[in-house]
Amino acid sequence: QVQLVESGGGVVQPGGSLRLSCAASGISFSRYTMGWYRQGPGKQRELVAAVTSGGRTNYADSVKGRFTISRDNAKNTVDLQMNSLKPEDTAVYYCNARAIFDFWGKGTLVTVSS
Repeated sequence: QVQLVESGGGVVQPGGSLRLSCAASGISFSRYTMGWYRQGPGKQRELVAAVTSGGRTNYADSVKGRFTISRDNAKNTVDLQMNSLKPEDTAVYYCNARAIFDFWGKGTLVTVSS
């Protein structure tokens, strides 16, 4: 079956960095657009960043210049490097695989707090 397993969440001070990773199995990974979404307290889930099968990336305006998404088709992983973190980045971060079907991970919590 399809599995998307996120890792790398935790607590970090403002200005700090974290790297999230998502390991995918059960899909033809290279054919999927892979994305990271987040849902903050009391907020709707929103797109953070995505990378297409061809390597094209797009980012939410709020994270441009701070976050970088990358994929490794040999390892079936997609990472999100998050720098200069702000308290408003606090959220559960979800990995998404999208082609004809949509698959989601269970999420990993990122807390940015002093």
